[in-house]
Amino acid sequence: MYESYLTLPYTYRSVPSTLPPSVTVDPNNPDAKPRYVISASGEHAATPEDILASCKALEEHLKKTKTDADQAIKQWEESIAARELAEKRRVAPGWLDRDEKLLQPSNATHQSSQSQPSQSLLDSAAPDSAAARLPSMAPRNEGEELDRAFGGLDLK
Repeated sequence: MYESYLTLPYTYRSVPSTLPPSVTVDPNNPDAKPRYVISASGEHAATPEDILASCKALEEHLKKTKTDADQAIKQWEESIAARELAEKRRVAPGWLDRDEKLLQPSNATHQSSQSQPSQSLLDSAAPDSAAARLPSMAPRNEGEELDRAFGGLDLK
């Protein structure tokens, strides 16, 4: 029926049948991979492989930095512990080198107690000879002590 024709402008040019060369390929080195990832400033261009390689290098650098920091912290903590141990040994020499940590009184009647069964002090009827040698504790009378120290008050 009706065929429609399109009128072209006078400035019309025909399109070439081949595509122009790519702007991402360097004309000086056409065998190189095209750098089509371009920075926002337009100053730097890279391939995805370059970006992955730099990311992996950054990751390795961060891992190395972290292990170095962890090792430095561990050495620092060990030096603090060594300083504290040296201070403890300076204050109480020999104390940390022995296994006996609790102070226990020595038993003077150790030999005689093995031959006789142990009895309570409250159960014995006769006073022990060891107990007789110990000074006895007399009840204190503060008034007599004051009179001895300052002299008595003679009230007549």
